[in-house]
Amino acid sequence: MFDAGYFALFLASFLAATVVPFSSEALLSGMLATDYNLYWCLALATLGNWLGGMSSYGLGWLGKTEWIEKYLKIKSSQIEKTKKMVAGRELWIALFCWLPGVGDVIAVILGLLKVNWILAGIGMFIGKLLRYIIWALISLNVINWLR
Repeated sequence: MFDAGYFALFLASFLAATVVPFSSEALLSGMLATDYNLYWCLALATLGNWLGGMSSYGLGWLGKTEWIEKYLKIKSSQIEKTKKMVAGRELWIALFCWLPGVGDVIAVILGLLKVNWILAGIGMFIGKLLRYIIWALISLNVINWLR
Protein backbone atom coordinates (compact mmCIF):
# COMPACT_ATOMS: atom_id res chain seq x y z
CA MET A 1 0.00 0.00 0.00
CA PHE A 2 2.66 2.52 0.97
CA ASP A 3 5.43 3.45 -1.37
CA ALA A 4 7.91 6.27 -1.81
CA GLY A 5 5.24 8.48 -3.42
CA TYR A 6 3.28 8.77 -0.19
CA PHE A 7 6.42 9.53 1.79
CA ALA A 8 7.42 12.15 -0.79
CA LEU A 9 4.00 13.79 -0.50
CA PHE A 10 4.26 13.87 3.30
CA LEU A 11 7.77 15.35 3.14
CA ALA A 12 6.85 17.87 0.43
CA SER A 13 3.82 18.95 2.44
CA PHE A 14 5.92 19.31 5.59
CA LEU A 15 8.54 21.43 3.80
CA ALA A 16 5.85 23.56 2.15
CA ALA A 17 4.62 24.64 5.61
CA THR A 18 8.03 25.74 6.85
CA VAL A 19 10.14 28.70 5.87
CA VAL A 20 11.52 26.54 3.02
CA PRO A 21 9.82 27.69 -0.20
CA PHE A 22 8.20 24.57 -1.62
CA SER A 23 4.89 23.61 -3.19
CA SER A 24 3.18 20.33 -2.42
CA GLU A 25 0.04 20.90 -4.50
CA ALA A 26 1.69 19.93 -7.79
CA LEU A 27 2.84 16.65 -6.29
CA LEU A 28 -0.64 16.00 -4.90
CA SER A 29 -2.18 16.62 -8.33
CA GLY A 30 0.36 14.36 -10.00
CA MET A 31 -0.30 11.57 -7.54
CA LEU A 32 -4.04 11.85 -8.02
CA ALA A 33 -3.54 11.78 -11.79
CA THR A 34 -1.63 8.50 -11.42
CA ASP A 35 -4.39 6.95 -9.34
CA TYR A 36 -2.93 7.17 -5.86
CA ASN A 37 -5.54 6.78 -3.13
CA LEU A 38 -7.33 10.10 -2.57
CA TYR A 39 -7.85 9.57 1.15
CA TRP A 40 -4.26 8.56 1.88
CA CYS A 41 -3.04 11.53 -0.15
CA LEU A 42 -5.30 13.94 1.73
CA ALA A 43 -4.36 12.47 5.10
CA LEU A 44 -0.60 12.50 4.51
CA ALA A 45 -0.53 15.91 2.83
CA THR A 46 -2.58 17.44 5.64
CA LEU A 47 -0.58 15.76 8.40
CA GLY A 48 2.75 16.74 6.84
CA ASN A 49 1.65 20.32 6.24
CA TRP A 50 0.18 20.61 9.73
CA LEU A 51 3.36 19.28 11.35
CA GLY A 52 5.41 21.69 9.25
CA GLY A 53 3.18 24.56 10.34
CA MET A 54 3.46 23.51 13.97
CA SER A 55 7.24 23.43 13.61
CA SER A 56 7.09 27.05 12.41
CA TYR A 57 4.88 27.82 15.41
CA GLY A 58 7.48 26.09 17.62
CA LEU A 59 10.29 28.18 16.15
CA GLY A 60 8.28 31.28 16.97
CA TRP A 61 7.65 29.98 20.48
CA LEU A 62 11.42 29.73 21.01
CA GLY A 63 11.79 33.41 20.15
CA LYS A 64 12.14 35.99 22.87
CA THR A 65 10.24 39.24 23.27
CA GLU A 66 13.57 40.99 23.76
CA TRP A 67 14.61 39.92 20.26
CA ILE A 68 11.45 41.36 18.77
CA GLU A 69 12.11 44.65 20.52
CA LYS A 70 15.80 44.73 19.63
CA TYR A 71 15.81 43.50 16.03
CA LEU A 72 12.35 44.41 14.79
CA LYS A 73 12.16 47.65 16.80
CA ILE A 74 8.69 46.80 18.12
CA LYS A 75 7.97 48.09 21.61
CA SER A 76 6.88 45.66 24.33
CA SER A 77 3.68 47.68 24.78
CA GLN A 78 2.77 46.99 21.14
CA ILE A 79 3.57 43.30 21.58
CA GLU A 80 1.27 43.11 24.63
CA LYS A 81 -1.45 44.98 22.75
CA THR A 82 -1.18 42.47 19.88
CA LYS A 83 -1.32 39.54 22.32
CA LYS A 84 -4.56 40.90 23.78
CA MET A 85 -6.00 41.46 20.32
CA VAL A 86 -5.19 37.87 19.27
CA ALA A 87 -6.37 36.26 22.53
CA GLY A 88 -9.56 34.31 21.92
CA ARG A 89 -9.03 34.40 18.16
CA GLU A 90 -6.11 31.96 17.92
CA LEU A 91 -8.14 29.29 16.16
CA TRP A 92 -9.55 31.68 13.57
CA ILE A 93 -6.22 33.33 12.87
CA ALA A 94 -4.48 29.94 12.58
CA LEU A 95 -6.99 28.91 9.90
CA PHE A 96 -5.09 31.24 7.58
CA CYS A 97 -1.75 29.44 8.01
CA TRP A 98 -2.53 27.64 4.74
CA LEU A 99 -2.05 30.83 2.73
CA PRO A 100 1.00 30.81 0.45
CA GLY A 101 3.78 33.10 1.62
CA VAL A 102 2.11 34.66 4.65
CA GLY A 103 0.88 31.43 6.24
CA ASP A 104 4.35 30.54 7.52
CA VAL A 105 4.72 34.03 8.96
CA ILE A 106 1.35 33.74 10.70
CA ALA A 107 2.44 30.46 12.32
CA VAL A 108 5.73 31.97 13.54
CA ILE A 109 3.96 35.05 14.89
CA LEU A 110 1.41 32.91 16.75
CA GLY A 111 4.35 31.12 18.34
CA LEU A 112 6.14 34.35 19.17
CA LEU A 113 2.99 35.61 20.87
CA LYS A 114 2.82 32.35 22.85
CA VAL A 115 -0.84 31.85 22.02
CA ASN A 116 -2.68 28.70 23.07
CA TRP A 117 -0.96 25.99 21.03
CA ILE A 118 -3.95 23.66 21.10
CA LEU A 119 -6.29 26.24 19.59
CA ALA A 120 -3.65 27.33 17.11
CA GLY A 121 -3.01 23.70 16.17
CA ILE A 122 -6.69 22.92 15.67
CA GLY A 123 -7.23 26.02 13.53
CA MET A 124 -4.12 25.30 11.51
CA PHE A 125 -5.17 21.67 10.92
CA ILE A 126 -8.67 22.62 9.76
CA GLY A 127 -7.37 25.28 7.38
CA LYS A 128 -4.77 22.99 5.86
CA LEU A 129 -7.22 20.10 5.50
CA LEU A 130 -9.76 22.32 3.74
CA ARG A 131 -7.07 23.61 1.40
CA TYR A 132 -6.03 20.10 0.36
CA ILE A 133 -9.63 18.93 -0.03
CA ILE A 134 -10.43 21.86 -2.30
CA TRP A 135 -7.19 21.41 -4.26
CA ALA A 136 -7.83 17.67 -4.67
CA LEU A 137 -11.39 18.23 -5.88
CA ILE A 138 -10.25 20.78 -8.43
CA SER A 139 -7.41 18.49 -9.53
CA LEU A 140 -9.73 15.50 -9.91
CA ASN A 141 -12.18 17.56 -11.97
CA VAL A 142 -9.40 18.74 -14.28
CA ILE A 143 -7.97 15.20 -14.54
CA ASN A 144 -11.41 13.78 -15.42
CA TRP A 145 -11.98 16.54 -17.95
CA LEU A 146 -8.62 15.81 -19.62
CA ARG A 147 -9.25 12.06 -19.85
